[in-house]
Amino acid sequence: MVNDNDLLWTPSAAFAEASNVTRLLDWLRTERGVDLADYPQLWQWSVDDIAAFWEALWDYFGFTSPTPYSAVLTNPVMPGAQWFVGAQINYAEQILRRARPGETAIHFRSEAAGAGSLTWDELGRQVRCVASWLRGAGVEPGDRVVSYLPNSPQAVVALLATAAVGAIWSSCSPDFGQHSVLDRFQQIGPKVLFAADGYRYGGRDFDRRVETAGIVDALPDLQWYVHVPYLDEASAPVATSAASVLWSELAPADVDRPDFSFTPTEFDHPLWIVYSSGTTGLPKPIVHGHGGITLEMSKLLHFHFDLRPGKSMFFFSTTGWVMWNIVVSSLLTGAAAVLYDGNPTHPDPDALWRMAAETGTTFFGTSPSYIGLMDKEGISPRNRYDLSKISGIMLGGSPASPEAMAWCYANIHDDIWLTSQSGGTDIASAFVGAAPTLPVHAGWIQCRTLGADVHAYSEDGRAMIGEVGELVVRQPMPSMPLYFWNDHDGARYRASYFDEFPGVWTHGDHLTINDLGECQIHGRSDSTLNRFGVRIGTAEVYRTVEALDEVDDSLVVCLNLPGGGFFMPLFVKPASGVDVDDALINTIAERLRAENSPRHVPDRVYRVDHIPYTLTGKKMEVPVRKLLLGVPVAKAANRDSMADPAALDFYVEFGSRHSDYELEKS
Repeated sequence: MVNDNDLLWTPSAAFAEASNVTRLLDWLRTERGVDLADYPQLWQWSVDDIAAFWEALWDYFGFTSPTPYSAVLTNPVMPGAQWFVGAQINYAEQILRRARPGETAIHFRSEAAGAGSLTWDELGRQVRCVASWLRGAGVEPGDRVVSYLPNSPQAVVALLATAAVGAIWSSCSPDFGQHSVLDRFQQIGPKVLFAADGYRYGGRDFDRRVETAGIVDALPDLQWYVHVPYLDEASAPVATSAASVLWSELAPADVDRPDFSFTPTEFDHPLWIVYSSGTTGLPKPIVHGHGGITLEMSKLLHFHFDLRPGKSMFFFSTTGWVMWNIVVSSLLTGAAAVLYDGNPTHPDPDALWRMAAETGTTFFGTSPSYIGLMDKEGISPRNRYDLSKISGIMLGGSPASPEAMAWCYANIHDDIWLTSQSGGTDIASAFVGAAPTLPVHAGWIQCRTLGADVHAYSEDGRAMIGEVGELVVRQPMPSMPLYFWNDHDGARYRASYFDEFPGVWTHGDHLTINDLGECQIHGRSDSTLNRFGVRIGTAEVYRTVEALDEVDDSLVVCLNLPGGGFFMPLFVKPASGVDVDDALINTIAERLRAENSPRHVPDRVYRVDHIPYTLTGKKMEVPVRKLLLGVPVAKAANRDSMADPAALDFYVEFGSRHSDYELEKS
């Protein structure tokens, strides 16, 4: 039995000494005369003097610019801060200058394409060829290049080639429906589309050529469609309004390195456009810059993932989630990226662990729900595979319970650096995360990340320790959005982050910071349960309910009713062969009352066959709450952004039956 805050791991002296954090501390001492004893002091310095910190990282990573920067940070406010004004830095160039000839840059596993790898030499060759083709096709700096590709080496090459010529990248994974793709791409007017013929998931092929044709024909500015055979090597481009070309025709031979040049890009030149989850309304197109992403990713992946040459990083993701961009960016450290395309539990539930053993993955990322599945299935990977090369585990996408963290030590191996990190697509990074020199306590994230001036704010704007508050950032970070696409006056950007506390980034998560600087994320503040004036994180309910063998999954919301009342239903997806009867409902109530408080006990428990998730694996608490309050489905949720659109049907019908706020009488 594990309890919240139990000590799970302490780094050995050798592990801490070899870490990139220790190397940075040594470098700061010798090169900058900044003598800091440990990570907490390093973090404090990084936010006390953010300009000195980020300039130190520029030098530490050896970044250079053909034109000097006039200042590290001008106009240090949010929004509006400007970083390294005058500097030029190209994201793709910074990745490929770290090439390690003869060594593996990318490991990949795919249900459709099997297993393989790509060396740094081959990666560089393909990027130069595709970038040269893009230039020949008339793509200029600032043009948008988009993809409808699975998690494959071709997607990585296309991203780096796009960045190399100064064009702007954006991607959707092929499990997105046509409507969802157009919600994103129609906003940005792309010139080139890379699209696969389909993908394979759970042993089933999904042909996407019809969807591709519809997407191409609905994008009036699109000039080229690059067809990538993925399911069938003999597949041909579909007929569309755009000119088409086969992937194999883009890279028939090498482009000599001396004959290729990367387009110089200003520090804040747009690199890519990523999107908010899009559960309601049009997704926000978030624009990040070359310099901010290169610098922030280098920081995150060196010091909070501890990557370097000889290591490799995996996180289960699709090309439609920013975690894919982060995996690709692991190449900035000289480490290898590990890609997986397909169902993580096919053909066996332990498919990802087998992949990790085969590729020698050193940093492994997955979701707490995947760990929960392993636990329920009784799978102990350490008994099946050699996972000794895994030195770090990251549980991301939702808060990690103490039980999920303890499971990793019992079932992977007991000397492992384990972390849950939390950030956002908004900054393509983490606000709170891991440090390899700190201990790991059950249920807690180790620290605030370097350069992130993160605090838990009360409603009146006071920074709190040991209490639940709004996650805020009080100073700018280089990877904060340059702007939202088509948000010409910045109104949508400001409304998204700065309305609650002007000049302070409010992220929308509830956070606790303890006196050691460790952090707990309690869930989105807009999905927080508020009962009798007490705020409850949904993660607290899920931790207790989903620990029951009888429960596969669950979702809880709290509805504020007229007159100050409320109604909190819990929706339970039972394990196979289990009924949601009075006995189970009583067990749930007793556990929630005993492990949490009476306020955690739902007003009613309902059996459901599906829990709705977004394509990025987040429970759709806010859309369900809106549906139950009578908001029309078209305004409450975007089905094309869902992992299983049919999962919403029950809640739509439930909301229509229980209208006029009579839910508590149902």
